[in-house]
Amino acid sequence: MILGAATPALSLLNFGTRLSHLDSSAKQHKGSVVACSASKHASNKALTGFVFEPFQRVNKELMLLPTAPHLSLARHNYSDDSESVINDQINVEYNLSYVYHAMFVYFDRDNVALKGFARYFKESSAEERDQAEQFMEYQNKCGGKVKLQSIIMPLTEFDHAEKGDALYAMELALSLQKLANEKLQHLHKVAVKNKDAQMADFVQNRYLRHQVKVIKRVSEYVAQLRRVGKGHGVWHFDKMLLNEGGAA
Repeated sequence: MILGAATPALSLLNFGTRLSHLDSSAKQHKGSVVACSASKHASNKALTGFVFEPFQRVNKELMLLPTAPHLSLARHNYSDDSESVINDQINVEYNLSYVYHAMFVYFDRDNVALKGFARYFKESSAEERDQAEQFMEYQNKCGGKVKLQSIIMPLTEFDHAEKGDALYAMELALSLQKLANEKLQHLHKVAVKNKDAQMADFVQNRYLRHQVKVIKRVSEYVAQLRRVGKGHGVWHFDKMLLNEGGAA
């Protein structure tokens, strides 16, 4: 076998042989895309040198990509309304977390000493804070900008002359969960209005379904505390919370 100048010629010959196996009926379709099909005897090796023109729709989207450094490249069909209500929900979640944390430190006092309530509200506070962070992550994924707002100072005393502190705090928790549910439903309505399927799915499957369970559970706590009154029954209920563990 003679190497050197003959080698390129042999390579071109082999390449031409492979090309001969290709189906000559390759057609040019709409959108300026060239499709080539190979016969059953063709080589599976990739062929180079073919230029595929992009779809016209891709060209249009390419022209819409922002060039300014302060604009998101990931943002796509994400409305200003959606961005705004997500920021509002972040504020709601942080406010809920702040109130629950105030409840935690109240029941953790030495002269209150209801450890079950203290742990329950501490875990509730952490859960609301985690949800706020989840909404912030979602905002960033969609190309929006997180804008944190002011948090309202919560109550520090939860003792009630008629209801007592345990029942009063749990009724307040139930009211907060219903408020959160209203806000989440509003998020879903905004998503549907703006035909934002991703946001609607995110809110419904991750939060709205869970919120129904939370409201049911806290409602049962309120009903039970109304039965036990302000005396020894509260101590037993506290032990139940302590053994049960886990926020609603």
